[in-house]
Amino acid sequence: MKIMSFNTQHCLNYLEQKIDFQIMADTIKKCDADVVGLNEIRGKGIHPEFEAQTEILAKLTGLKNYYFAKAIEFKNGPYGNAFISKYPIIRAETIPIPDPKAKKYNGYYETRCLLKVKLSNGLTVLVTHFGLNPDEQENAVKTVIANLENEKCVLMGDFNLKPDNEVLKPIRERAVDTADFFDGEKFSFPSDNPNRKIDYIFVSPDIKVISADIPPIVASDHRPHIAEINI
Repeated sequence: MKIMSFNTQHCLNYLEQKIDFQIMADTIKKCDADVVGLNEIRGKGIHPEFEAQTEILAKLTGLKNYYFAKAIEFKNGPYGNAFISKYPIIRAETIPIPDPKAKKYNGYYETRCLLKVKLSNGLTVLVTHFGLNPDEQENAVKTVIANLENEKCVLMGDFNLKPDNEVLKPIRERAVDTADFFDGEKFSFPSDNPNRKIDYIFVSPDIKVISADIPPIVASDHRPHIAEINI
């Protein structure tokens, strides 16, 4: 099974700076993914550019099973994480990541969520997008740990953290980083000239990782992260 994490930046073509569903779908198909976790996805809203992006990508890729998890409601429409899959979804839920009670930092704060789906093949998939500030990231890790399964579980998304960040330690104690299977150092952001890795795919220890990669594809501002696994 091939799994993929992809921050689409609301399906914005990074080079042309316009909404481009086809380039996002082509990227997913090029990676031959069976299940895809998506970050920065818009839902249907009052503004014309807030379309049902998850459903559109599901149709274009042929991964017809989909779920959108709203993290925040902007003035023009909803925004959050999403999931598309070759395999039927048995159960899906949107789990809020608590906002820090007091903002300790001067950076941009945004409400986030964790998407959790159970698939017909027994796999549980978690998709998330961490905030930019350490207090947001700590809350995100706590939410992930509370929902991480010990068997047949995949966690993926844009964590906005470099691999050596200590905030990731609780996750590393519970799950395997598929980046351990890269054939060398790989960066994911920015896509045209990446200089850091902030996108991840973790799997529970019972899952066999065959390979993993961050292919040099420029579609969104992030490169996709892919892995091939056996469950």
